[in-house]
Amino acid sequence: MARYVDVHPQDPQPRSVAQVAAMLRDDALIAYPTDSGYALGCHLDSRTGPDRIRRIRALDDKHHFTLVCADFAQLGQLVQLDNSAFRAVKAVTPGPYTFILPATKEVPRRLAHPRKKTVGVRIPDHPFVSALLRELGEPLLSSTLLLPGEEVLTDGWSIKERLDAVVEAVVDAGESVTEPTTVVDFSSGAPEVVRVGSGDPSRFE
Repeated sequence: MARYVDVHPQDPQPRSVAQVAAMLRDDALIAYPTDSGYALGCHLDSRTGPDRIRRIRALDDKHHFTLVCADFAQLGQLVQLDNSAFRAVKAVTPGPYTFILPATKEVPRRLAHPRKKTVGVRIPDHPFVSALLRELGEPLLSSTLLLPGEEVLTDGWSIKERLDAVVEAVVDAGESVTEPTTVVDFSSGAPEVVRVGSGDPSRFE
């Protein structure tokens, strides 16, 4: 049974944040709110988390996982950014965008795309996520919570009912946005919008 963690939407309680971080360090898989809907998250070193996310979402091994970062400095250690990508990404972060970029050697090989050697990265603009990343001191391995063939789930209790047996915790921080991130692929040099979501795609078109 998943633990239900109710946190303040603007000022998340430090004790609750610390509890969730401790669960992640203990190989838990969580459902948590972001600035672009709910996501599934696990510790960067989790051996079980990526496969569990794939099973929940019915994904293949070519799925781009996202490394959720606390700030731009952390993001820059994980991906390779040329000058134009650097300026474009920095201009819209933190915010509801995911960027696909070539991974650096800091990213475990098993988390990068098997052929392209790329990875998704983002910096959310959400009080709970920011507090959790500060507590963890490292990025969170994540994937948008989109169940096969279903609408986006935005209510914490509904998510707990649906995922009670397959995650260890569901975090609720009040009303959640319904749209996932806008995904921009920089892996070929020029930006390509591969999913239109809650972030304005016109900046990259």
